[in-house]
Amino acid sequence: QVQLVESGGGLVQAGGSLRLSCAASGGTFRHLSMGWFRQAPGKEREFVAAINWSNKTTYYTDSVKGRFTMSRDNVKNTVYLQMNSLKPGDTAVYSCAASTLSYSGRPFGQREAEVWGQGTLVTVSS
Repeated sequence: QVQLVESGGGLVQAGGSLRLSCAASGGTFRHLSMGWFRQAPGKEREFVAAINWSNKTTYYTDSVKGRFTMSRDNVKNTVYLQMNSLKPGDTAVYSCAASTLSYSGRPFGQREAEVWGQGTLVTVSS
């Protein structure tokens, strides 16, 4: 089945940038909606960004709009999360997820994710 492997996490100073990657294997990537979620220490996992496979619409949580950009490469079977102007509050384990669902007006939720990656840690120092 589909497997997801994230990379690109690390330690960065506030104001810096990182690009996360999530490579998929074992499925029909172009028919997968892809999402990024994050879990900060002591907090619940939350939605960050997603791209629906059918209409290519991209969604972002309000706190990252204008700073993060999600994209996908259907040739490389990879999605990316370009994170700019990082803040200490962005510190979290970032996980990518996949779903065969594709809604017209919203991204898929955590409970609708069918496959998860192992996560990659992003630490933003002040």
